[in-house]
Amino acid sequence: MSSPKVLFGFHAVGVRMKTAPKSIIEVYFESTRRDARMRQFLERAKEAGVRLIEADAPRIAKLAGSHGHQGVAARVEEIKDTRTLDELLDDLEEAGVTSPLLLVLDGVTDPHNLGACLRVADGAGAHAVIAPKDHAVGINATVAKVASGAAETVPYFMVTNLARTLKELKERNVWIIGTSDDAPNTLYQVDLKGPVALVLGAEGDGMRQLTRKTCDELIGIPMMGAVSSLNVSVASGVCLYEALRQRTPAKAG
Repeated sequence: MSSPKVLFGFHAVGVRMKTAPKSIIEVYFESTRRDARMRQFLERAKEAGVRLIEADAPRIAKLAGSHGHQGVAARVEEIKDTRTLDELLDDLEEAGVTSPLLLVLDGVTDPHNLGACLRVADGAGAHAVIAPKDHAVGINATVAKVASGAAETVPYFMVTNLARTLKELKERNVWIIGTSDDAPNTLYQVDLKGPVALVLGAEGDGMRQLTRKTCDELIGIPMMGAVSSLNVSVASGVCLYEALRQRTPAKAG
């Protein structure tokens, strides 16, 4: 059995209570906090049957490794999606999903950025997020906190060789679209309704050269102001929600 990990913050702990309450070993809560949000949280925790432990803010901060815990932290058993990326795609195909939407992050090492990317991926309905094992951050307590529960719902695959994985996606007829400041076309000039993997690099450095060469197409996000680029999590949101917009049937007027 893997060693327990820590989740903190109302959203991250709340989603785990909703999706897998039996995996929660214990929940620590700040006993001096008695506002409505804490009361509602404790009611849900009691309904879920999890073990509650009163604690002061310094103890929770030490457990969470952060002062941004909102008065809540939990020791939980790690839940791993044992499927490979190939198995996930096979499962989607069997379920009738013919146009998977994937987010690929090349070189994102900041846990706050990854957490925000997972959150927007969940919101836009992306089926998975993919990153290389090197030059990337894994799921940790900070990522889970920022993701507001999405670290529990969005499959996150860290692959040994990103370029090879992209080539394997091509063999599955997934169109690989990279983002670049010097791309000839913009996000709003491409068709995102089919099987698509959107590839974004870290802010500043962008995609690595081999990743860029592996893409089928490069697009840019129009920048109309003084700044030249967006944070990777914001750019992910812009791209994923444009894909969602294109994939959502228009309502009959």
